[in-house]
Amino acid sequence: MTKAKILIVGSNATQIELRGGGSATIGQYLNETAVPALALIDAGYDIVLATPDGTKPHIDAVSDTVDHFGGDQDAYDRAKRFFAEHPAMTDVYTLRAVIEGGLDGYAGVFVPGGHAPAVDLMQDRDTGTILRHFHTAAKPTALLCHGPVVVAAALDDAPEFRAALIQGDDAKAAGLAKDWIYAGYRMTVFSASEEAAAEQNLLKGELFFDMPKALRLAGGDVSTTPTDFAANVVVDRELITGQNPASDHALAKALVEALDRSSPAA
Repeated sequence: MTKAKILIVGSNATQIELRGGGSATIGQYLNETAVPALALIDAGYDIVLATPDGTKPHIDAVSDTVDHFGGDQDAYDRAKRFFAEHPAMTDVYTLRAVIEGGLDGYAGVFVPGGHAPAVDLMQDRDTGTILRHFHTAAKPTALLCHGPVVVAAALDDAPEFRAALIQGDDAKAAGLAKDWIYAGYRMTVFSASEEAAAEQNLLKGELFFDMPKALRLAGGDVSTTPTDFAANVVVDRELITGQNPASDHALAKALVEALDRSSPAA
């Protein structure tokens, strides 16, 4: 018998806008999806994957490497098989269907990273509904790498907030963040210096905004490590955030611990 059911909110985005025109091909990161998901299953939890349109997330090709698994070929192979074949990864729901089916049946929620969630999930209204539910219920809410920027979806008008970020209108963005449920929460996210490295080496272009600035404008108390790509997890109340791909195992551990504390069946 499993302990409880955990919702994984995935992204359907495959392109992100670049300053000066054009876009870069993106997706979710394999390790950031599979490592926490497998940790949840290994700890006795059921997982349910849902995305905005109900199709499976696209894995960013740059993450499809053993390097993101510390060079552990067995861990990489397991993650690849899991994402390709496990029913929890192939039976994908829409976020709307999950909401209509009732969120009370879930003990926690997890949002993987990769650049993709910074495109669709951070301005998705159903994602906002889900986040507000778990915040009100004080149930573990974990987000990894670029995933933490998705908490902006809980704003009253997240699409306008994201548009203001792209326009470089900081005052408008901050004004749209009034009464944000996560205001004052301590959190972390993919850092500006890490993003600069990704822009140069992976995206081959500059994004319109970096993630820490976006969350600070919304009212978050954002901190990142002085050493790029060092594991970092911040826990504040129900919110669990991990900074970068290297934080996958630490975030998974913190999430499982939080669930074990809060789940009646644990």
